[in-house]
Amino acid sequence: MPNNRNEWAQRIPEFLVEAETLLAKTEECLSHLQLISNDKDAIDCMLSTLLKLANKADALALAAVSEFSLHIHGLLNHAQNHMDLHDEALSALKDCLTLIAWQLELIDQKTGQLSLDESEQTTLIEAFACQVGQSQFRPPINSKPFTIISYAEQS
Repeated sequence: MPNNRNEWAQRIPEFLVEAETLLAKTEECLSHLQLISNDKDAIDCMLSTLLKLANKADALALAAVSEFSLHIHGLLNHAQNHMDLHDEALSALKDCLTLIAWQLELIDQKTGQLSLDESEQTTLIEAFACQVGQSQFRPPINSKPFTIISYAEQS
């Protein structure tokens, strides 16, 4: 986490460019999975990319983006070992990735505030969980609940 707001303000533009690149990579992985369901390399790439995004968001105290990415990662990681990623599951995954893209666009670059309705994250995670055979949505172990906290509140 950056030590002060000035450092954070300097790092956020770089993060947004990096995050956009990572999201583009997840889209490539998703496209590949739509052609070849359950391709291990594409899933591994998706998992790795989601984890990188979560870690980079966490380093800037962007909890909503970080936790959402980790929840998607956890569900996808579980799913790859237990079921086929059918069209509906991939569609639900795409919806989750679309929300991350929106979240990144809505981050206030001065305050770090991300004003959003948490229910949309929860709804999309539950839909993806249902599609990958986890009818009872369970966050990954040691995860925090979805929160909206500005960087100023973290200091």
